[in-house]
Amino acid sequence: MVSSRTYCKLVKILVSTASILMANLSWAIADKNIDYLSFAQGVVPIAISGDAKSMRVGMGHALLAIDENSTGFALSLKPGSSNTRIVFEYKLPALTIFSDFAIPNILETPSPSQTFIKTVEITGSLDGTNGSFSRLAIAKLETHAKKNQLTTFEAITETPVQWIRLKLSGGIDIQREKSFFEFSEIVGHGSQEPVPMLKTFNGKWKGRGVKLELKQDGSQVNGCYDREGDLIGAVEGSILRATGKTRTSGVASTFVLTVTDGGGIIGVRSTNGSPFRLYNGESSTRLVTECSNRVAPVLGCGAILHGINFDFDSAKIRIESVPLLDSLYQGLASETAMITVIGHTSNEGSEIYNQHLSQRRAESVVASLIKRGIKMSSISGRGLGESKPIADNATGAGRSLNRRVEIACH
Repeated sequence: MVSSRTYCKLVKILVSTASILMANLSWAIADKNIDYLSFAQGVVPIAISGDAKSMRVGMGHALLAIDENSTGFALSLKPGSSNTRIVFEYKLPALTIFSDFAIPNILETPSPSQTFIKTVEITGSLDGTNGSFSRLAIAKLETHAKKNQLTTFEAITETPVQWIRLKLSGGIDIQREKSFFEFSEIVGHGSQEPVPMLKTFNGKWKGRGVKLELKQDGSQVNGCYDREGDLIGAVEGSILRATGKTRTSGVASTFVLTVTDGGGIIGVRSTNGSPFRLYNGESSTRLVTECSNRVAPVLGCGAILHGINFDFDSAKIRIESVPLLDSLYQGLASETAMITVIGHTSNEGSEIYNQHLSQRRAESVVASLIKRGIKMSSISGRGLGESKPIADNATGAGRSLNRRVEIACH
């Protein structure tokens, strides 16, 4: 007969073993729906090297390579040769195991002085930028026969990494000694450890075209930018998604940002529907903005929310959204007008399916607010699907902004 002490030890061993198995299982499952080498997933460019400087390749090009836009772009602003080597270095938000990589739209511009990159090598490190990097994959590219094709190549080793070096060299069809180079994007599939919520969106930043102050309360962030813009957003993992509007003209801007290890801010911004542009600045404690001494606004009517997250392809609200829903309820609890929760999606999938999905998600938010105390007779849900984008669906950052919930009162 087993004693109670022995039984307790056996239970502890079984629980510990199960935890280890579950942890290993999370690494073993590859999610083909997620590009873990994209800025929208929290990947941050931190350095460029090789021939990048002489060819006027900058941090903006490093972002274009991970923006989930498969359209090709001009990689170099100055010509290079067959020996050209451009290196982008990125930090991932958490330990990641890659199973395969892909390059879309390997297409040649009909010009003897322009060509697509020939060799792509990906190396990774677990120890930081000064640690040892091992090769994860390498591919010799060939031109695609038509648009929207994909060249996929498997990882050589499935080793956990958190820093990536993307080495781009040579050209597929070099016809002149001095040639300009093109690229599209790098895609990476695999599995990743859970990304903890970044809590450093508190501060002031200044740079070229950047005058920004942010105040973070849990996942919610409020702030101001430029001279007269107010923004509101939410943090998911290491990424802040926010929308803003100027007080006088009402011109809208959208932001997808993260804070670097050095305390700087980096990301992309779109103003009045224009293409996303690099947006980065250094910490500036002496900066004074219009919201430095202002109390953060309460969530409620007119709010655009990016922090209410759902399971993939589902209307089930994820647990990390609870604090934001609690704040939203507090802001709406005394509202006397009729409240409409409006759901929006990106354009992935069919238009009809997205409309139905957005309706179900809006109704889920309505149900959660009713459960908290909002009267059933004063609130309703409406799904608009992909019909009202606030950002370009061509990039991952834009699609992530279009997936949102809005609160309208009337």
